[in-house]
Amino acid sequence: MYKSDVEGLEAFVKSYKDLKNEISKVIVGQDEVVNQVLISIFSKGHCLLVGVPGLAKTLLVSTIAEALGLSFNRIQFTPDLMPSDIIGSEILDQTRKFNFIKGPLFANIILADEINRTPPKTQAALLEAMQEQSVTVAGKTHQLEHPFFVLATQNPIEQEGTYPLPEAQLDRFMFNVWVDYPTYEEELSIVKNTTGNFVPKLNNVISQEQIIYFQNLIRKMPVPDNVLEYAVKLNTRTRPLSENSPEIIKKYISWGAGPRSSQYLIVAAKCNAAINVNFLLILKMLKQLRSQF
Repeated sequence: MYKSDVEGLEAFVKSYKDLKNEISKVIVGQDEVVNQVLISIFSKGHCLLVGVPGLAKTLLVSTIAEALGLSFNRIQFTPDLMPSDIIGSEILDQTRKFNFIKGPLFANIILADEINRTPPKTQAALLEAMQEQSVTVAGKTHQLEHPFFVLATQNPIEQEGTYPLPEAQLDRFMFNVWVDYPTYEEELSIVKNTTGNFVPKLNNVISQEQIIYFQNLIRKMPVPDNVLEYAVKLNTRTRPLSENSPEIIKKYISWGAGPRSSQYLIVAAKCNAAINVNFLLILKMLKQLRSQF
């Protein structure tokens, strides 16, 4: 797709900025929230958005899906939702053969709206999909389309009729993002933009093939050993049985973060570095160094 990895990284930085500009046509403020969601997407991760109602969590996810030009399904999680309502089921057709009917999980971006309002057995239907990007029904494995992301929302203040997410489910999310209230100026702009007839038109700025390419490119970025060691040490210090963990961890924490947390730290750091580094400046410095030897 690109002649070199450096050219690909330059294209990624430009595409990332274009994507944020498209999102800003609809979402006012929430810059850090948008950054974390996009980092999770380009790192092949999933994201849990936590915030009170009315903060545009659902709108943010649908806006990102539209700007990326990916297939998008919204699943409204309710207490009566069954696993088959998400992943699909086998149905006996007229020829007396079972055919698998795909559920709404078969899309590039899945909005799991109010994920904690459905029972654990239905929440568990997402585990295989989020980790293996596949679902198994009646002993048959069905692959999901790439790229695949689960962006879930959760209301932190209304706990009646909800089911706390189990540790196995929480461990599948790269980021747990807190969505806060907008500032006075941002809310003023939101009210002004949404109480008139103006409807912003979003452009598709990144193709499906580019997203997959950028995801693989992020993974190829080298990381020094000392950075890897720092991430693992930071992670192991959250475990109360670790000899290096501080006393406050041993006193108040029962279970620390698993190895997946260390992996997420490194991949997210790679993506964040790619977004913020000026590659043209680095190339110029490298050329100057080469000319000296």
